[in-house]
Amino acid sequence: MNPVAIHASNILAIEDDPVLGAYLHEELQRGGFQVTWCRNGLEGLETAGRQAFDVVLMDILLPGLNGLDALAQLRLRSATPVILMSALGAEADRISGFQRGADDYLPKPFSMAELQVRIEAILRRVALERRHQPQQEAVSGGLQFDEVLSDVRLEGRLAGLTPSEYRLLEILNRNLDEVLSKPFLYQQVLQRGYSRHDRSLDMHVSQIRRKLKGIGYQERQIRTVWGKGYVLSASEME
Repeated sequence: MNPVAIHASNILAIEDDPVLGAYLHEELQRGGFQVTWCRNGLEGLETAGRQAFDVVLMDILLPGLNGLDALAQLRLRSATPVILMSALGAEADRISGFQRGADDYLPKPFSMAELQVRIEAILRRVALERRHQPQQEAVSGGLQFDEVLSDVRLEGRLAGLTPSEYRLLEILNRNLDEVLSKPFLYQQVLQRGYSRHDRSLDMHVSQIRRKLKGIGYQERQIRTVWGKGYVLSASEME
């Protein structure tokens, strides 16, 4: 990671645990980030509305306004990447986080090294996206890809994709009928290595399927090719 990019990066950490919050604040600043620490969801949401941040770290179990509700409210006005942090390990909690627009999910306890790697992966992805001159709209099978909004629409209806979901669908669309491996997609979409215990990509695929169905798009589907990866295809693969 370019040190200049790190020093230019502002991180908002929303964590009510005083020990973990102080640790995040101290260690991330030592790592070269500019860090603002908030102790509850409402304070974090208000801070995010007053100041621009590059990445938001959000605990789920927050007093008052919990992290999932704070994330849902944040997504009404901002596409800032959000990494959820939680001791909750149930798949339903991870799904809820991605449904509300989370870009990544980090279960507690986690190492500071892993957190920094995930933050830097998001920063690299955002930097790459900003480098590309936005095109107006590309049309594929009746589905319009809008790079400016990082979303797709069908007959005027936006799907409501997150930036990570848009990037995944766009890469699959550029490689129609070609099976793309999970390791490849992890590097291209999430900017990190693949681990078989990491369900983040699967969650993004699930959300894309749900959102495309929500706007009535049926011409092509993201299909799972077991043991290989994913493919965007108009028909069943053998």
